[in-house]
Amino acid sequence: MALTVGFDLDMTLLDTRPGIKATYDVLSAETGTFIDSDLAVSRLGPPLVQEIAQWFPAEHVDEMADRYRALYPDHAVPRTLVLPGAFEAVRAVRERGGRVAVITGKYEPNARLHLDGVGLRADVLVGDLWAETKGAALREHGASVYVGDHVGDVVGARAAGAVAVAVATGPYGEQELAEAGADVVLADLTRFPAWLAGYSG
Repeated sequence: MALTVGFDLDMTLLDTRPGIKATYDVLSAETGTFIDSDLAVSRLGPPLVQEIAQWFPAEHVDEMADRYRALYPDHAVPRTLVLPGAFEAVRAVRERGGRVAVITGKYEPNARLHLDGVGLRADVLVGDLWAETKGAALREHGASVYVGDHVGDVVGARAAGAVAVAVATGPYGEQELAEAGADVVLADLTRFPAWLAGYSG
């Protein structure tokens, strides 16, 4: 079976914080509800509805999450930054004849806009997953490695029986990721091709 490597999206391949902050600011202005967008982007990873629930009453969470997703293409996608080493990491997988699976908590249509917008091609894209639920998608697509920036990504890799490669480009430092159970901790994706070169599977 061909090597399949899974990647998280936010703060693993892409720095989506500027656009997410902008989208929250627009949602705040539209609704007249205070949202601390700086705080929100400091804790990316869990499902959107968890963050929305910090600012809106429970009965409006689903409605506000839908509105956020609708605002996202115009306000978030154009502000996306590619993280150092992202293109090289994907290329390293392909040079080994491998497949790239992006497994993310982001709403899948918006995740697709991100990938298309920066020119990153994934063989598989699955959105709206978090922690253990990422494990099911990783198993389904035969991923033996999962790369992410969040302790929830480590949980997802563990749930799939995949090697958990953590990059310290998100909310957690290298020590925290190691303590969470990551098999490999890298400062960022620029270190990934060298690690993959030595990975025997």
